[in-house]
Amino acid sequence: MTYMVTAPPQDRAVHEEDPAAVRADRAAQPLVGSAQAAGELGLTRGELARAVQLGIVRAGPPTTGGAARFARAELARVRAAAEGPPDALRHRVETVAGAQAAAEVLGVGPSRFTRLARCGHFIPVGYRINRYRAVVWLYLTAELREFADRQPDLLRGRASAQDRDLLAAKGDLRPRTWRGRHVGLLLRRTADPWARAAVLAGVLPEDELREAVPDPAERTVLAALAPPPPYGHPQVPAAAAVAEGLLRAGPPDEVHWYRSSLEFALAGARGQSKSTGERGPT
Repeated sequence: MTYMVTAPPQDRAVHEEDPAAVRADRAAQPLVGSAQAAGELGLTRGELARAVQLGIVRAGPPTTGGAARFARAELARVRAAAEGPPDALRHRVETVAGAQAAAEVLGVGPSRFTRLARCGHFIPVGYRINRYRAVVWLYLTAELREFADRQPDLLRGRASAQDRDLLAAKGDLRPRTWRGRHVGLLLRRTADPWARAAVLAGVLPEDELREAVPDPAERTVLAALAPPPPYGHPQVPAAAAVAEGLLRAGPPDEVHWYRSSLEFALAGARGQSKSTGERGPT
């Protein structure tokens, strides 16, 4: 597969007659929608959304309706940065869903994979909620293969004592490690102190958030800046209710870490508001 800049339908007739006119028209429209951006990068729209999530592709200012748009300069940058075969970018965002598919990538049984995943050896990149309201975790195929090359001993033999203790206690680190990854990716995408605080606020349970941010005006600002649900978040209410539980920190030490991080971020955001008056309560 090769990366090709494909003309949108309305440009095809012009492209056949006058390529220079097509280039001029595109230069006058520096932002393109998701479907066209995905086509130019050789991705599906779902793969493009994953690339944006991972920070591989940077989205431009959205439309007034919230639809993603992409600068042509950014698409050119991504194409220029792609290394290896033409489909290298697609391989970077390829995912598998569930233990069976992930185990096949590693060449192990589903039970062993699930044990390793629960013990935090693999960090999910996303989730789905199936019709039985069960969480199906998604993993990056490239990361699974890298793990197999890096730590083949963990794919065979007996589990470590630490892993056995966690499994005996019915522990499962997948929600926590996914939250850590998700929050980290969101924080990397903005330098705005109030937006960063909003990312951290979104992970806290409601009672913890109210204690950490007692000012209702500040909570309103944080809610307005909250990032949208992650890619793949279900729309069906019953499934969405299950997924909502994945978005909030659970163990007390995890809650404490995010609350401390939020308080630190808010101190910086408040300082900016006092000095510039740009955003947030003063």
